[in-house]
Amino acid sequence: MTGRDEPTPTSREFPVHWPVGTRWTDNDMFGHLNNAVYYELFDTAINAWINTSCDVDPVTAPWLGVVAESGCRYFAELTFPSALVVGLSVSRLGTTSVTYRLALFEQGAPNAPVAAVGHWVHVYVDRDSRRPVPIPARVRDLLATATRP
Repeated sequence: MTGRDEPTPTSREFPVHWPVGTRWTDNDMFGHLNNAVYYELFDTAINAWINTSCDVDPVTAPWLGVVAESGCRYFAELTFPSALVVGLSVSRLGTTSVTYRLALFEQGAPNAPVAAVGHWVHVYVDRDSRRPVPIPARVRDLLATATRP
């Protein structure tokens, strides 16, 4: 996460860039994206990146990545319609869990300042027992490509 005295991160700090779009219903009565939409976009980017990169079917996989913790800090408003990007990096890769550092910024701007920075923790569990299991090897290998201190 970004502390109050730290500079706002830029898009270059995130090795994975996943494009996402906004919908008319994403705007709230204040005319900007509702805060819950940021979480939906983070969740979409993480799972789409893993599912498409590892050829994972989330409906039939014997394991699940469940959210154990999440948070978000907002720096600027975003609105519909916008072409956005979720920046993704892995800040911690454990045996059964992974912590992501995420950002949301406008698409097409090199070194774009981020509108929000978030964190997300997935714990991998067995689909049936819901007990923690090691992160599957092919997923771990992918996550390692986005690891940042």
